[in-house]
Amino acid sequence: MIEIEINGLGTNGEGVGRLDNLTVFIEGALPGEKVSAEIIDTKKNYAVGKLIKILRESPDRVQPICPIFKECGGCQLQHLKYSAQLIWKRQQVIDALERIGKIRGVEIFNTLGMENPLRYRNKMQFPVGKNLAIGCYARGSHKIIDTDTCLIQKAAADKVLVAVKKILRKFHISPYDEDSHKGILRHVMSRVGFNGELMIVLVTASKILPNEKNIAKAIRAELPEVTSIQQNVQTFHNNVILGRETKILFGKPTIKDKIGKLEFNISARSFFQVNTAQAEILYETAKNFACLTGKEIVIDAYCGTGTIGLYLAKSAYKVIGIEIVNSAIDDAKKNARENKIRNAEFIVGDAMKVIPRLDIYADVVIVDPPRAGCDRKVLETLAAMNPARIVYVSCNPATLARDLAILAEFGYHTKKIQPVDMFPHSSHIEAVAQVEKI
Repeated sequence: MIEIEINGLGTNGEGVGRLDNLTVFIEGALPGEKVSAEIIDTKKNYAVGKLIKILRESPDRVQPICPIFKECGGCQLQHLKYSAQLIWKRQQVIDALERIGKIRGVEIFNTLGMENPLRYRNKMQFPVGKNLAIGCYARGSHKIIDTDTCLIQKAAADKVLVAVKKILRKFHISPYDEDSHKGILRHVMSRVGFNGELMIVLVTASKILPNEKNIAKAIRAELPEVTSIQQNVQTFHNNVILGRETKILFGKPTIKDKIGKLEFNISARSFFQVNTAQAEILYETAKNFACLTGKEIVIDAYCGTGTIGLYLAKSAYKVIGIEIVNSAIDDAKKNARENKIRNAEFIVGDAMKVIPRLDIYADVVIVDPPRAGCDRKVLETLAAMNPARIVYVSCNPATLARDLAILAEFGYHTKKIQPVDMFPHSSHIEAVAQVEKI
């Protein structure tokens, strides 16, 4: 048992303190608090403690609004006042830049947050467990916390949780077991469009979903507003959520969502920002950082369904988007046509292989990679194009800092960074960096 002062937050939202030069992580503790804790694990450079009692409470501590917050791993920061969350998330970016990237002197603005930081997610994907329990995993485990509502997802998605559980129990659809690899249903995913369109995706471990027609009919009866019901097949023994094969059980293959004035077709496997209100702020920041005058050629690496590129297209001479997922490029081309954008071109392939073949000069490069960041060779390829400016959109401060340090090796200087809170009440933070050729 120890008593310890908490002076920071870890990347997963846990309290961080120091004990005899050892860093201690304590879930549930907040900066400014003094707590008693039990050390439950020790490593070479850090220890993990279990919170026993708060001896001095932070003025930023609040009562979580969700009744299952302490058990559920979906949110990490509901016990921290929202204004304090924004301050901490900016600090997370600063710490990563200094510690990992060894970068200092960059202007890092205050985090742009939401006016109402609830009911913002247009997409949720819940694992399925014993007795068809559907919900997020418990903290630090693969135990599923069954729920009928989630306060960070759109209200329409709550109805999906209730209806799908009821219907799949009626038809005796077995949940998939990770250990035995038996059972059928792995995940339930829902997407909610800006005009109320609703997509439901049942992710199965087998190609056959028993009673699929009757299940689709029952879902439609329970949820008349549903516009797309799909089965995605994921047969591999791993933790990847979606497989490569998708089958339409009812309705359309896509639904529509909106960022700014642009409408986008979203398929089951397409990447699309889950918080469209904040996505507009994110993309507007990217456009401002790109300093477009209407004469620039812009390359959008990792373009997904073309959202950022199309958002910037009207301010550029031409946009070229590159994405390795074929269905996302199909969506991007359709999005360009339907939004009447004629100066955007989309190419399927690995950015590292496609870019050298383009044989053009890019004035601006937009990069929005997954959490793992960019491969060093990708950054080298981008720098070899000699763009005047790179706009890096990141969902992981650690890999952002690493990649900005690599770009510095290739002659690029990070000027400023704008954190944007895309995921209120979670420990995640998005950031846009403006990087210029020295």
